[in-house]
Amino acid sequence: MAIKITDECINCGACEPECPNNAIYEGGVEWAIADGTSVKGAYSLMDGSVMDADQRNAPISVESYYIVPNKCTECQGFHEEPQCAAVCPVDCCVPDEMYEETVDELLAKKAKLHV
Repeated sequence: MAIKITDECINCGACEPECPNNAIYEGGVEWAIADGTSVKGAYSLMDGSVMDADQRNAPISVESYYIVPNKCTECQGFHEEPQCAAVCPVDCCVPDEMYEETVDELLAKKAKLHV
């Protein structure tokens, strides 16, 4: 399951540099699959739709930092635990119940992001 940042976020920014997939963005900043990954060209999202990896997308949040679920692997294959949650001073990085994924699915996503 992907991680999400709750409304309790204090915008400290501690989480952003810790993400190995560059899945965390400051509120109001556009995101792209290609940011911090090796993905080029067409990329299949978790919902089955396809987008260009370089396509700039509207921010998921404008108020606080946010995590792009299609890029979050819960740090599987990188670390023992999600690093955003490990460094968050207010414990607002929590599992996102909308995106339930197995460890194998998370590792497959990691492999797609970092060819």
